[in-house]
Amino acid sequence: MAKKTRFEDFINEINTEILKRKNKWNLTAIAWMDFSDVSQILRFHIYRKWHLYNSSKPLAPWVNRIISNQIKNLIRNNYSNYTRPCLKCAAAEPDDGCSIYEKQCEKCPLYANWMKSKKNAHDTKLTLSLENHVQEVHDIPNDAFNIEQSILNTHKKMEEVLKPIEWKVYRYLYIENKNEEQVAKLMGYRTSEKNRTAGYKQIKNIKKSIIVKVKKYLYNGSIDIS
Repeated sequence: MAKKTRFEDFINEINTEILKRKNKWNLTAIAWMDFSDVSQILRFHIYRKWHLYNSSKPLAPWVNRIISNQIKNLIRNNYSNYTRPCLKCAAAEPDDGCSIYEKQCEKCPLYANWMKSKKNAHDTKLTLSLENHVQEVHDIPNDAFNIEQSILNTHKKMEEVLKPIEWKVYRYLYIENKNEEQVAKLMGYRTSEKNRTAGYKQIKNIKKSIIVKVKKYLYNGSIDIS
């Protein structure tokens, strides 16, 4: 009978693989989680998964898959879940701009909901030290506001209410993240005006119509952003 592979016998190799990620852990904005905390979490997670390791195969690739997945989870759970929705929204523009509301602000129901439900948690996670504020961190409520689902709900509603041409432009601009010039070419628009890109007026007018409808359905509660 083959001898069972023990986690403790490979702890040095595991620590070596974990340490390789130290320079890649750049979430320094979260003051209460440094790489020593991350290392402990990764080590414990590998221990919990150890029964799944096939000792006939190399250890490093298996360990690194677990490390990569767990680091993604840590970033998502401790930062991404609390960031403002604009960072994941196709309507976001540089310098805190917004193609729907001009700037990223509480005029947008998604942003307003984030301000009420997640901004405090976001700010807390960026400033608290776990050593001195353990209770505060663990008391942060885990609310149910789902940014990704709210954005998907918006897309779904727009597909229902927009005219076929409007939906096509909406999809190109806000789902596929194409710029206006690319959309104009895909729509087959041309221009006879000097110093104007093809489809300038058409795209501008369609965008205006789309924005009016997005605002209307967000404000009248037809889109679930809870």
